[in-house]
Amino acid sequence: MAQIKKLVDENGVIFKANKILPDDKHRLQMLASLAELENNECYVHTEFPVTRLHKVKGVKQPIYRADIDKISGWRIHVQLKDGSVFLNDILTGEEHDNVVEIVKNRKGRDKNK
Repeated sequence: MAQIKKLVDENGVIFKANKILPDDKHRLQMLASLAELENNECYVHTEFPVTRLHKVKGVKQPIYRADIDKISGWRIHVQLKDGSVFLNDILTGEEHDNVVEIVKNRKGRDKNK
C-alpha cells in the first residue's frame, strides 16, 4: 500500500477553494492536485506531473507552489514540514503573477517565518 503524506489545512484552503473556484472542472482538478500532494511516491521520485510542485523563488520561507490548473493560473501554496504538507493559500490566476508580494502580505499564515 502506498504511503500517504498528511495534509494539514489550518487556514481553510480547501473550504476557500470550494467557494472561489469557478466551476466543477477546477474543483476536480483541485482534488487531483491534493491527491498528488498526499502521495509520498511523488516526493521520493521528485516527480509531480499534475501540480509541477516547485519552490517559490524570491522569498526566505520554504514555500512551494502547486498548480491546480496551469492554463488559468490557479495555484496552491504549501509548506513541507515534519513529513506533512501544510496548505497555506489558494491563488487565482491574477494573483499568481505577483507571488512574492502575495507571500509577503500573507506572512502570518506561514509556519516558518
